[in-house]
Amino acid sequence: MMKENNKSCAIVGAGISGIAAAIRMRNKGYAVTVFESNSFPGGKLSTETTMGYRFDMGPSVFTMPEYVDELILLSGKHPRDYINYVPLDPVYKYFFEDGTIIDGFHGKEKYADEIASKTKDIKEDIVRYLNKTEVMYNLTAEVFLHKSLHKLKNFFTKRVVKGLLNFGKIGAFDTMNGMNQKAFKDPKTIQILNRYATYNGSSPYLAPATLNVISHVEIEKGAFYPLGGMYTITSSLVKLAKDIGVTFCFSTSVREILVADKKIKGIRTDRDTLNFDVVISNMDVYNSYSKLLPNAKKPIKLLSQPKSSSGIIFYWGIKNDFKQLGLHNIFFSENYKEEFAAIFSEKKTYHDPTIYVNITSKHTATDAPEGCENWFAFINTPNNSGQDWDQLVKEAKERIILKLNRILNTDIRSLIECEIVFDPRVIESRTSSAFGAIYGNASNNKFSAFLRHPNFSKDIAGLYFCGGSVHPGPSIPLCLLSAKITTDMVK
Repeated sequence: MMKENNKSCAIVGAGISGIAAAIRMRNKGYAVTVFESNSFPGGKLSTETTMGYRFDMGPSVFTMPEYVDELILLSGKHPRDYINYVPLDPVYKYFFEDGTIIDGFHGKEKYADEIASKTKDIKEDIVRYLNKTEVMYNLTAEVFLHKSLHKLKNFFTKRVVKGLLNFGKIGAFDTMNGMNQKAFKDPKTIQILNRYATYNGSSPYLAPATLNVISHVEIEKGAFYPLGGMYTITSSLVKLAKDIGVTFCFSTSVREILVADKKIKGIRTDRDTLNFDVVISNMDVYNSYSKLLPNAKKPIKLLSQPKSSSGIIFYWGIKNDFKQLGLHNIFFSENYKEEFAAIFSEKKTYHDPTIYVNITSKHTATDAPEGCENWFAFINTPNNSGQDWDQLVKEAKERIILKLNRILNTDIRSLIECEIVFDPRVIESRTSSAFGAIYGNASNNKFSAFLRHPNFSKDIAGLYFCGGSVHPGPSIPLCLLSAKITTDMVK
């Protein structure tokens, strides 16, 4: 039974990191209230249902489920009473214009056999590469993922010192694409591995090779499907939070974080002014400062870092069952370098976009009517800098349909029964992501990990930050780790 400490904590935003922070703070004995402007929890990890089709609206790849289980165990509960998940194998199906289809299997040996059978690269080189990314992961995880980069004491643990002494082995001075081109001959192999830059909204031609550790997490550690869909991660953690006494206030906007004498006093909502000992903002850190902290000193250098990519997403109810597709499907562009240049240099959508199609009805039949599928069709785009998104959405839909028709030999347009559309404007208004940048800051330089905002305020006592826009970054596992790093700092 948790020991109460007679102190209170407000969480601004019920994104996955905010919910996780609420659970951890409650376990520290705080009275915790979560304030969410939307009528639903989850932030990007939310759900919508229309005409018998259910859609997960945001993150769709689930790795490192142990971090979800950790929260449940911390609260004295049994993980399988809250959430169940199954391993995926293959994780992805990759489609190329020349008709090649490559399965992204789980495990080094199986993955390497498949790549070698479909490309010019050999199994030994693939296994050697995956072994290298495992070493990189083991050297960097403690340094970059599990501790704050903004507390000097964290750099003097044995594991962190080992990582820093092996800094040359983590790929910090090369790009993702540079490392991958040196390792492989076949453009298909390189393109598949370069794709992992999109997991944090960056370009493989600019992002450091260190980020190739993402491939290790997915290929070797594995990816999973939460039974019932991705939203069950949100719903299970909300249930857990409520079970241990966290209070949620939905449809309640926080207007200001109140500060006096450089110390947290509480918050002002659209209804009340409330006192709290601690405030943790799960809102995008850029908007936390611009909207909630009008009088605070702003960390201009950190907030002005280039933002990540965004996306255009079509949620389609499809009146057909495509046997050749899996849960996760990628339809690659023919010129990846040009695609990323268009997104990050020219700030426009590409004429031949790489398309990601997620279909949860492959695993949860009730997510679509019988004989039908729920498609989440996504392309990477620049973030919102004033583009004509109405026109870009219209163009994107035509390009996606033409490409899928060509590769799948079908007529997608005639099969679309219902449609929901997200673009960077919708993403920003729904999730408070500045400029609709899904992943916060981009990781397009070697120092990007050090240029994320810390999980605490250096100027205001009792003010903390968690989520994908601060350390250690975006994705479900990192957001859960962000909540842990943040709450570990609260005494």
